[in-house]
Amino acid sequence: MSFSDYKTALVTGASSGIGAATVERLCAEGLEVHAIARSEDALKELADRTGCIAHKIDVTDRAALSALTTRVQFDVLVNNAGVDKPKKFLEADDGDIDLLVDVNLRAVLHLCRLVVPGMVERDRGHVINISSIAGAYNFGGNSSYHATKAGVSMLSNQLRIDVFGKRVRVTEICPGRVATDIFAHVHGDTPEIRERFLDGFELPEAKDIADAIAFVIAAPVAVNIGHMEITPTLQVMGGLQTAKPQHPYSGTEGRG
Repeated sequence: MSFSDYKTALVTGASSGIGAATVERLCAEGLEVHAIARSEDALKELADRTGCIAHKIDVTDRAALSALTTRVQFDVLVNNAGVDKPKKFLEADDGDIDLLVDVNLRAVLHLCRLVVPGMVERDRGHVINISSIAGAYNFGGNSSYHATKAGVSMLSNQLRIDVFGKRVRVTEICPGRVATDIFAHVHGDTPEIRERFLDGFELPEAKDIADAIAFVIAAPVAVNIGHMEITPTLQVMGGLQTAKPQHPYSGTEGRG
C-alpha cells in the first residue's frame, strides 16, 4: 500500500519539531493532512506553508478528538504529541505523573480507539506511534516518561494483534536524540541547554524522522515495518554501572 492508497492523515503535536516535519512531508506526498496542536500561531504558519488543515486541539480534550474523528475518516494516524518533566521519580509529584500519562499514553490510547476501528472496517490504514528509546532502555531517572513510552511501545505491538487479518499496519518509530526544540521546551532555551544537548553533536533532524515515516508508509501493502529505532551514529544505549553503598551493612538492620 503506497501513498496513493491513502487520502487523509492525522498528526498530533504538529506545531513544531517532528510533528511539523511530518505534516510537511505528508502534504508533499499529496495527503490531506489534519494537524493537531495547542499553538494557534504555529499551526497557522504551518497551514500557510504546507496547505494542511489546522486544528487547535489539546490531545487531552477527548470530546474535541471525538468530534474530529467522527467527521473525518483517517487513513494514517501519527501519534507524535508528547511532554516531559525530567526529574528523579523520588521527587515527582502527582501533577507531573498525571500530565505525562494523559498526553504521552492516554491520548494515544484514545486516538487509536477512535480511529483504528474505521481502518479495520475499510481494510486500510496505518498507525504510526512515536515512542522513544526511553521506552526500551534505562537512563538518568525520569521514570514516568520511560513508563509512558514503554506503554506506547507495547500498545504498538498489541495493536497488530487486534487488527490481525486486516490491511492495517502499525509502526513504532523509536527516536534517540534528535535536533529539535524539545530541549528548549523541557529544560529552557538557554546557551547551557543548547551546549548540553545540541551544540557540537551530529544529530538526526526532524526531517529525518519524517522521511522514515514516509518510508514505512510507502512500503508495499504486504510489508509492515513494525519497529524502527533511529539514533545518532554517535549515540549508544546502555553501560554498566556499579555503586558502593553509602553506609556499610552491619547485619543488624531490622533486628530488635
